[in-house]
Amino acid sequence: MDRSAGPAELPATAWAVLGVLSFEEELTGYGVRRWADHVLRFFYWSPAMSQIYSELKRLERVGYAASRSAPAEDGRTRRVYRITGAGREALAGWLAHAPVERPVLKHAPMLRFWLGHLSSPGPLRELLLEHRAASERAHTEAEYARKVSEQVPSWAYAELVTRWAARRHAAERDLADRMLADLDALARREEEGGPEPRS
Repeated sequence: MDRSAGPAELPATAWAVLGVLSFEEELTGYGVRRWADHVLRFFYWSPAMSQIYSELKRLERVGYAASRSAPAEDGRTRRVYRITGAGREALAGWLAHAPVERPVLKHAPMLRFWLGHLSSPGPLRELLLEHRAASERAHTEAEYARKVSEQVPSWAYAELVTRWAARRHAAERDLADRMLADLDALARREEEGGPEPRS
């Protein structure tokens, strides 16, 4: 175990991977990815396989995960990972004592909308409608993940998080509706003698 990399040096993505391992006996890297696609992507992370394997190796180095070769159904061997006792203890400690950080919002549609002075209401409306549709799809997917999580008693807290995610995406959809109304009001003001319309 590499003692030079203690808990404070692990990035949040490593804790997320370790957290996935805490739900199962053993998982392949692909199994971790499936977990991430089922729940984590709604509130934190949608990782590349290379990033998952990088974090699994990091967790092995610090002694929080262990791996072994196991036969797959097709006869090939695969590497499976499990959380160690030290990993479970460290994860519980991180859960209890990590500082509560302010979420970082990187809202690409709003970044584009912010530059609306270089556009016009028509294309901006299309941008908002596309964003609204994506939010509605995400709400539907999160609600499906919630219903799946609801069926597994040990996933009770995961179900609460997917419930939060479904509400968040519904709120994002509703905010898009309000922004569309705001855009329409701005366009009307400009037509009625406000600032000169943009070409």
